[in-house]
Order: sequence, then structure tokens, then C-alpha cells
Amino acid sequence: MRGANRIVVCITPYNEVMAITIRAAQAADVPLILEFIRALAVYEREPDAVTATEAGLLRDGFGPNPFYFCLIAESSGAPAGFALYFFNYSTWLGRPGLYLEDLFVHPEFRGLGIGRALLQRVAALAVEKGCLRLQWEVLDWNKPAIDFYAAMGAEFLDEWRNVRVSGEALLKLAGVDGTGADDGAALGAAMDSAQSTQKGSN
Repeated sequence: MRGANRIVVCITPYNEVMAITIRAAQAADVPLILEFIRALAVYEREPDAVTATEAGLLRDGFGPNPFYFCLIAESSGAPAGFALYFFNYSTWLGRPGLYLEDLFVHPEFRGLGIGRALLQRVAALAVEKGCLRLQWEVLDWNKPAIDFYAAMGAEFLDEWRNVRVSGEALLKLAGVDGTGADDGAALGAAMDSAQSTQKGSN
């Protein structure tokens, strides 16, 4: 994936040809990825929710066993949008799936087909990897996105509810003592300890 070829899409807005390049993110793109993540958080009305760091993104996306993958869209060389995804698994289908965590295009580049091009490339990667599902979430107030996804044939699973355990509740469920510690720091320490234990047993 890291060595994937660049995909060039030619988009014609108002009779002007604009070259859109979609490429796999590299380690050097980590600062840009974090910028996109923060911009998406602002759009989703949660500007202070991002605690991700460049160090964490570098560790988790560009090590020997990456937790996520990322595509960068560029318009005439300028960063325009990104898609961040990872793989999951369906026990009912007995096949892998692809989960799209983030899809974002800067406002000044919207309406040019960049979001569609990113989503199509993610779908193509899912097919290439033998995935039978491409799945993501959308906020219920984001009508433009809902309409966009519906037009592309997306199915909305309204009968399912998202479930999440995080912070202190996650530490408690895991049986980890995080009393008096910052949740993020405690989780990071627990993860580092688990990874060290795993390496030592290999």
C-alpha cells in the first residue's frame, strides 16, 4: 500500500481542467494528516476533541503493523482532502471489510468531485483486498453528506446503535488502575506495557 501508484483524476469545473492526484500517504505527511483531522473536527463542531499527536499518528500508521492507512488528495499540487481507513472483519460473511474513519475535503475544494474520487478510490481498495463491505458513519445533522452518500448507493443502518467505551470506563473494564491519572496518559501507558509484554513473548 505504501508503494501504491498515484491515481490522477482529471476534473473539469466550469470548462477548466483541474488535475486531482490521489496518493497513499507517507510518513512525511503526518503533519498534514493531523491538519486534516483537526479541520474535520472543526467542521463536525468538535474543535477541542482532537488529542491526536504527530508522534502517535506516525507510530500507529507507519510502523511494521499499521493500525490505519490514509489517502491524500491534491489539486494541482495543493492538499485538498484525505481519507483515513482501516480493515475489520465480518464473522457473518467470513470476509474482511474496510472501515472509513475519516473523509474530508477542504471547503475551497468542494464541489469539484474530490470527495467522490476519494470515496471511489477507497472502494476500489476494498475490492482489491477482497472486502465485501465498505462502512463508515455520518452525523445525523450532516444532510449534505447524507444526500451525497445516498446518491452513491449507501445503505443507512438506522436500527443499529454505535457503542463506545473510552477513557476511565475503558480502563475500568480492562482492569487497569488509572486513578488520578490523565485518561490519555493512562491508556498510552497501558498500551505500551501490553506491547512490551507481547514483544517479550515472541
